[in-house]
Amino acid sequence: MKTDESGMLVRPSNADMKVISVNAGLPREVAVNGGSVITGIFKHPVSGTVRVERLNLVGDRQADLSVHGGPHKAVYGYPAEHYGYWRRELAEGELPWGMFGENLTTEGLHESAVYIGDRYRVGTAELVVTQPRSPCYKLGIRFGRPEMVKRFLHSGRSGFYFAVAQEGEVKAGDSIELLSRDANSLSVFDINKLYASEKNDREMLLRASRLQALPESWRGYFLERLERIAG
Repeated sequence: MKTDESGMLVRPSNADMKVISVNAGLPREVAVNGGSVITGIFKHPVSGTVRVERLNLVGDRQADLSVHGGPHKAVYGYPAEHYGYWRRELAEGELPWGMFGENLTTEGLHESAVYIGDRYRVGTAELVVTQPRSPCYKLGIRFGRPEMVKRFLHSGRSGFYFAVAQEGEVKAGDSIELLSRDANSLSVFDINKLYASEKNDREMLLRASRLQALPESWRGYFLERLERIAG
């Protein structure tokens, strides 16, 4: 992510944003603590063009649809820039694209510069940012590290979910173009901060609870916390 002379983050231009890898995978059964679970977190890079449909990429599926997938979490994006951090943090020499379960490994997008409701053209598809990722225990299974969920949350490197506004096709190397943004929106970083640390910021809670592009479950959560503070 680029910074200016003062060290502040600079919003990337469309020319800076692109798809590094398209990743997909089908649910599989994995052994865990003497039992087994079915998970779709194992994604691997896909060559060539991939169709983006309303609920997922062709060739990709989620396992537990009660908490994964659906129109607000149809596509998951994760910045390639975060991989360097995790290689150092975890002392892992190799972390292949898709390791975080993302469908799109991106370049030039960052939680602090990606806003709820942002509409992007990715390949020929159009995607709308809906929410940060709140990982479940299966991220720990993927890494073989039960503590990974907590480390992921504390890092602030959540990535972001997209709804599919227009179906299309995508491939590695495709450009990402910002089409529209709500001037009153909050960044994914803001939502992460409000959820994890600045839980009593009334102004931000009110703004978040009014974001129509944010799923109802998130808006309800922030509104409930706002009412609790007011009470």
